[in-house]
Amino acid sequence: MNYESFFRKQLDGLRRDGNYRSFANIQRQAGEFPRATHLRARVRASVTVWCSNDYLGMGQHPQVLAAMHAALDRCGAGAGGTRNISGTSNYHVLLEDELADLHGKEAALLFTSGYVSNWATLSTLAASLPGCVVLSDAGNHASMIEGIRHSRAERRIFRHNDVADLERHLAALDPDVPKLVAFESVYSMDGDIAPIAAICDVAERYGAMTYLDEVHAVGLYGARGGGISERDGVAHRLTVIEGTLAKGFGVIGGYIAASAALCDFVRSFASGFIFTTALPPAIAAGALASIRHLKTSGAERARQQDRTVRLRQALDAAGVPHYDNPSHIVPVIVGDPVLCKQITDLLLERFGIYVQPINYPTVPRGTERLRITPSPLHSDADIDHLVAALKALWAELHLARAA
Repeated sequence: MNYESFFRKQLDGLRRDGNYRSFANIQRQAGEFPRATHLRARVRASVTVWCSNDYLGMGQHPQVLAAMHAALDRCGAGAGGTRNISGTSNYHVLLEDELADLHGKEAALLFTSGYVSNWATLSTLAASLPGCVVLSDAGNHASMIEGIRHSRAERRIFRHNDVADLERHLAALDPDVPKLVAFESVYSMDGDIAPIAAICDVAERYGAMTYLDEVHAVGLYGARGGGISERDGVAHRLTVIEGTLAKGFGVIGGYIAASAALCDFVRSFASGFIFTTALPPAIAAGALASIRHLKTSGAERARQQDRTVRLRQALDAAGVPHYDNPSHIVPVIVGDPVLCKQITDLLLERFGIYVQPINYPTVPRGTERLRITPSPLHSDADIDHLVAALKALWAELHLARAA
C-alpha cells in the first residue's frame, strides 16, 4: 500500500468538501484580551478574537498569573510524574478540595484535560459496572462518545434534550440492570441548555446514575460559578459532575466531582488517570486562584451576559441570522462550508476579526457556522465593528438575512 498516497487522498477529500482545517498563528497578549497578534509570514497584525473559549478572560487575570508565577518559582516547570509516583503536590490537593466544594460533593479528581476526564471516567464506570447500559444524549461531545464506546457497554442514544424519549429507553430496560445517563448542561455548538431537573426526575425513577458534563458552564453560571446545576439548585441530585479548567476558569485541565468512593474508584481503576503525568503545579495553582476568585466575584459573569445580550440585539438589527438560545454561545449560521471559510478569511484579512469556521464533523453538514463567544472584555465598539463587518459580508456574498 502507498501510505503517503492514502494520506494525501484523504486530505484532498477534505479540501474538496470545504472541511479542511487550517490554523491561524494567533499570539495572545497578556492583559490585552480580546486583542491578539496575527503572525503570518513576516506580517504582524492586531486582531480582535471572537471565538475564544476563555469565556471570562481569566487566562490573563492578575491573580491567576501571580499564582502561577509563584508556583513556578517554588516548584519548577513539571509535576515530575504521575499522581501515583511523584506527581501529587499540595496544589493538586487544594485544587481538588476547592472543586469538591464548588459542586457540593465529597470529593473531586483532576485530569489533564476535560476530554480525558470524560473519556477515562465514562469508560471506567461503564466497563466496570456489571451489565451497565449507558443512555447518551444524541448531542454529546466526542469525548463522552469515545469514553462510552471504549467501555464496550451497551448504549442507548436518546433524542437530544428529550426527556420523554429518555424515559422510553429507561422503561424498556431490566430494572436490576445498572444504568448511567450521560448528558451535558450547555451544548457547545448550538448553545442550548439541558433540562437537568427533569432528567434527574426520570433517572431517579428508574434507578439510574447521572453524569453531567458542565464544561461550557462552570465559571459562567451559578452564584459561585458552579454551572447550570448550581444555578438550578440540582447539583446534589447528580451522581457525577464533570468540568474543565480550560474555559470559564481560563487555564487547562479537567475534573470530576462526586462521592468520595466514586472518585477513589476512578482514581484506582482509570488508565487515563493512572498512567498520565500530573498537571504541572503552576497550572493547578492558576486554576485554584481562578476558581477562588469566581466563587466570590459575580462581576465577570454579569458583564459577560450583558455583552451577549447586546451582541444578539445588534445581530438582530442587522438581519444576521443566529441561533436564539439561552446561553453565552452565539452561533451565526452560514450553512455552507466553503462560504463559511470564505467569510472567516475575509473577516481576518479585511476587518482584523478572528473567528474560526465551524464545519463538519464538528456540526452536521448544512449547519456550518461562525461560533461567536462574547467576553466581559469586548467593548461596545468591538461589538459594533463585528456586526458591521458581518452585515457588509452578508450583503457582498448575497447571503440570506434573518426575518
